[in-house]
Amino acid sequence: MRSDQVTEGPARAPHRSLLRALGIGRADLGRPFIGVANSFNELVPGHMHLRAVAEQVKYGVYQGGGIPLEFDVIGVCDGLAMNHEGMNYSLVSREVIADSVEIMARAHALDGLVLITNCDKIVPGMVMAAGRLDLPAVVVSGGPMLAGSHQGRRVENKDVLEGVGAYFRGRLTAEELRDLEEVACPTCGSCAGLFTANSMSCLTECLGLALPGDGTLPAVFSARLELARRSGVQAVEAVRQGWSARRFLAPASLRNALTLDAALGCSTNTVLHLIAIAHEVGLRLPLETFNEVSAHTPHLVKLSPAGHFYMEDFHRAGGVMAALWRLAAAGLIDGSVPTVSGWDLARQYRVAEPRDDEVIRPLDRPYSPTGGLAVLFGSLAPGGAVVKEAAVLPGMLQHRGPARVFDDEASAVEAIAGDAIEPGCVVVIRYVGPKGGPGMPEMLTPTSTLVGAGLDDRVALVTDGRFSGATRGACVGHVVPEASDGGPIALVRDGDIVSIDIPERRLDLEVPADELAARRSVWRRPPEKASGVLSRYVATVRGADQGAVLG
Repeated sequence: MRSDQVTEGPARAPHRSLLRALGIGRADLGRPFIGVANSFNELVPGHMHLRAVAEQVKYGVYQGGGIPLEFDVIGVCDGLAMNHEGMNYSLVSREVIADSVEIMARAHALDGLVLITNCDKIVPGMVMAAGRLDLPAVVVSGGPMLAGSHQGRRVENKDVLEGVGAYFRGRLTAEELRDLEEVACPTCGSCAGLFTANSMSCLTECLGLALPGDGTLPAVFSARLELARRSGVQAVEAVRQGWSARRFLAPASLRNALTLDAALGCSTNTVLHLIAIAHEVGLRLPLETFNEVSAHTPHLVKLSPAGHFYMEDFHRAGGVMAALWRLAAAGLIDGSVPTVSGWDLARQYRVAEPRDDEVIRPLDRPYSPTGGLAVLFGSLAPGGAVVKEAAVLPGMLQHRGPARVFDDEASAVEAIAGDAIEPGCVVVIRYVGPKGGPGMPEMLTPTSTLVGAGLDDRVALVTDGRFSGATRGACVGHVVPEASDGGPIALVRDGDIVSIDIPERRLDLEVPADELAARRSVWRRPPEKASGVLSRYVATVRGADQGAVLG
């Protein structure tokens, strides 16, 4: 075991003395040391209950014969960070989380890890750390929030965001908006729809790093505590068996995750995060692979924001394993891959026949014969761009219109809220990529304001930033190269025609090449205004097509 480096031999007497100060006795020294990385804090609704989850994990580690050693990592609530400078720090936090887990595990010679996670960047950050360290690791999510209820319909935080746009258009009164905000988030947990946090938790379960049910079991269900306890037990077993993380983060498992991603219509952020996870284990995951997998994968599940079902419905219908049961029947899943349960994936999903054919559609009645995400290429995005096709209205799958260009998010929101956006146009928000943002902020406020204003069936949005999983509509993000790197999006002017053809996977700027060359000759990169951690991030971050990793 790695912990022998601090427990064995006369030279380690000082180390053992310090362990005694922690209450670790002589009889404990031969047990596996399991780091319990807890992302608990009192700022993120998805994390406020993680103390209780951690206690059960630690009980499980004890039951399994290990020594649990808890430490904390940071976490950003994207909802609270939205539409102000806080959003510049969200994606940056993913790297800080991965680095923090690496530092704690290596510095203290831990034998294994339980990674207690939940919201947006925390899930991928911890999975990235597991892959980087290649230690035995089990991921435990805090689980999704339950949906709220408002005037006879179920709602969640997305509805409040869209309600703001409706308020600005006079379609909702201030009192109605206030009533909505008070009921939309009724419990702790990650937001109730298939947004980034829940998307990544579902994919982590599919990868085999979490026990069955972890991606969908609601935060407030008591079964979540029992699952946490079993995860602690299994972390010790993983150490004893030598099941390190890269055993599960292998090409076949990543392919399974891409297939599930397509079938569920997950958040566009999963593209960034899966590429980053692959990078940590030395694998390359080109953007084209997402289109290749999507072309052969039916879209079977349509949760909010694309549909009217929520995570609690998906869990009731059988969750991730039931979706894999369907996909395996079509020969789309490699069931031979291992999981931290000790079983192969097939043994887990064979007993998970779907319990609701509306929530998890049969193969002969999919929402679409192809998957929920699409990567577009073209003259406006030579390196690619990403759209959640499953959340686009049919009439907007192809759209061509004049550009309305904004060099920051605030100006775009002001124009949308001020009724200054003409139907038929394409809103372009640039200089918000990994370097330009900096930190590639989410554009949820402008997209939600468009929906709330009733323009999502007539206006598209294109950006080198990214979107929340709550985004719906013809919203194309992750444009590469970004504006700060001098990509074509930096050269767009008001009135230029932008063409979006999602079925054909195209995103084009209809401007002659000689005109673009003339514009490029006078283009200058805006001066960098970042400082502190953001400045260091800008200096090393790669493009969205490379997962916005550092290096």
